Order: sequence, then C-alpha cells, then structure tokens
Amino acid sequence: MSGLAGLRLYLATAFSARWAAEGVPVATVLLAVHRTGSAAQGAYILTAWTAPHLIASPLAGALVARSRNSRLSYASALAGVGAAILGVCLLLGRVPLALVFALALAGGAFGPIVTGGLSSLVAGLAPQGPQRARAYALDAAVYNAASALGPAAVTAITVASSSAVATGALAGGALVATVLVALTPPSAGTWRPAQHEQPAARRWHADLRRGMRALWRTPVLRVVTAGSCLAYLGTGALSTTAVLLAVSRGYAGGGGPLISVFACTALAGSLAVARWQPPLSAVTIAWLGLLTTGAALAAAAAVRPFAACATLFAIAGLGDGPLLSAILRIRADYAPDDARAQVFTLAAGLKIFAGSCGTAIVGAVSHAPPSALLLGIAALQCIAAAALARSQRSHVPASVGRPVLHADR
Repeated sequence: MSGLAGLRLYLATAFSARWAAEGVPVATVLLAVHRTGSAAQGAYILTAWTAPHLIASPLAGALVARSRNSRLSYASALAGVGAAILGVCLLLGRVPLALVFALALAGGAFGPIVTGGLSSLVAGLAPQGPQRARAYALDAAVYNAASALGPAAVTAITVASSSAVATGALAGGALVATVLVALTPPSAGTWRPAQHEQPAARRWHADLRRGMRALWRTPVLRVVTAGSCLAYLGTGALSTTAVLLAVSRGYAGGGGPLISVFACTALAGSLAVARWQPPLSAVTIAWLGLLTTGAALAAAAAVRPFAACATLFAIAGLGDGPLLSAILRIRADYAPDDARAQVFTLAAGLKIFAGSCGTAIVGAVSHAPPSALLLGIAALQCIAAAALARSQRSHVPASVGRPVLHADR
C-alpha cells in the first residue's frame, strides 16, 4: 500500500474514532434524560468517561510502544471504546448506575488512544518535512471536523429517531475505526523493545518513565505541552462561557452557534495549512495561532452585536486550527522514536485534564460577568503564546522539522 493510500486510510480511521468520542458527551446526557428523566446521571457518566484520561495516558502509551503489533493494540483499544459506548447505550436506566459508571470508566481508560495515540502513527506514514507537515495538518482537520460533526450528528439522529439510536451509531463509528486501523500499514521505523536483560516489571516501569522524561527534558516538548495545557484550560471552558455570554447579551440560544462557528473555522484553518503550508516553523505557527485566538476572543468580550461577536469567534477558530496541527507535528518531530506513542498519549491526557479543570472552574465562577470569563480565556491564550515565542528564541532551532538532540536517546 502506498504512503498516500495509507495516510488516507489512517485519516478515515481517525475520523471514525474521534467522531464517536466527540459525540459521547451529548449522547450520554440525551440518553440519560430520555431513560431516567435526569441529566445529572448523564453528567456522572460523562465524568467517569473523562476522569481516567490523565491516569491512563502513560499506561496506554507504554502498552502501544511495547506491543509487537501496534495495529492490534490500537484495534483492541478502539474495540474497547465501541463496546463501552454500546454497553452504556444498552444498560443506562436499566441496571444500577454504579454498573454503568464502571463501564464508562473502562471505556474512558481507552480514551488516550483515540485522542492522542492515533496521531503518533502519522510520523511513520509520512516522511519528515513538508509531507509530514501536511499530514499533521490533515490530522488536525480530522480532529476539528469530528468535534464539529460528532455532537451535531448525535442531535440530528436523536431528533430523527432516538437517543439510543444516536448512541448506537457512535458505537458503530468506533467499531468501524477498529476494522480500519487493522488495515492501516505498519508505521515505518516503529520502535520495538528488546525482551531481555530486565525483568518484565522493570521494563514496564522504564517505559512509563520514558514518555515523561521526553516531555520534561526536551525544552520544546516541555514548553509546548505546558503552553497547550494552559491554553486548553481556557478553551475547555469556552462552550460554557459562550452560552453564558449569549444569554447575558439577550441572544439566548446563540451560544451553540458561536461554538459551531469556532469549530468550523478551526477546520478551515487546518485545511488551509495543509493546502498552502506556510514557510514558518511549527512553533511559530503555534504561538501565532494562540495569539490570534486570544486577541479575537478578547475583542469578542468587548463587542455586543451578535454578528460582530460571531465574526470574532470565527477569527478565533482560524487561529485554533493551525495551532493543533503545529502541536501534533512538534510532538512527532521532537519525541524520541522509542517514546513517541507515550509522548502523544501523555500530552493528550494532560491537555484533556486541563480542559476538564477549565470547565470546573468556569462552573464554580459562573456568577461572574461572562465578558470577564471570556477575557480570562483570552488571557490564557496570550500567555501561552508569549511562553512559546520566548522559548523559540531560547531553545528551538529555526529550521522546520529538525528535531533537537535528546540526552536520553
């Protein structure tokens, strides 16, 4: 199979898996309301689904890295996600909540494979340089497309049929991804550990530390991971803040469209980077994207007309799309070969944890003026942009795609 065909198959796999994952938050709440009359049960299940991401991320990365057949590892994880979604669909409201809660915990433990682990495959499907940059821009576009279409599809299917059918469709998407990833060609140069010299427990311990060392000891990975987490602490709260902002300004129901505009232009930004590939380093694209998002959201906090606010949310999304593609490429280029899967899964877990913290924080201070909350989100983007720009001057080589040397290689 050619590299281009392999990349296309990967993108189809990633979209199917992420479409399912992005639809879970809406589907669980709708299903809980339909079956039990309480949205709270859906919120509890969603908490169980997201909670394991940070803890499971290093374990998931080490499992994939140590596997002799990475496609089998990914297929098993995706099958676990599909089975958990299907189990929630069949059991919610029909068995004790604790059982459904445990099932969601198990499904969420596979989450880092979907959110970060899959992206580590791209480095083996596209050679370093412009082809890899384009591949990761397309991968970011898949993320953005899934985040926009997943909740929309769940809502549409629920209206046309039922929340159970919508949840079942998400499980089907994960199972389709299971089949597709098994057909994806093996990543070129995938590292395989030696199976001698150390006891198994010690090898696992070394694998778990490898990704953490890579994130901490490599300056660009450390700063980009910290910056993305800081930024996502804000954008994780953006949906709630957009709803509060719309209500406070008299256009109730406008919060959803604001987030949809943000997601659609983020997709457009990712596709634009994939098409035109600006002659800038990935770190430069990352901090410019953060700065664009932060400045646009700050301006949106100051304007009142809905059309102006929506336009600024659209500009903010244009910055967010290239940011994701740049971060994915930086992880691929700077992570050691023997820790790439761990770096992707661990960084994704940290980012999701930061987003969950942002959601919790904005919920706790929801009585504050929504414009102030939006300014806080914008400030986090700008602080992260400043940190990346400063790091670029201090640590990051000017060339695009040339990884720094790692002391632990």
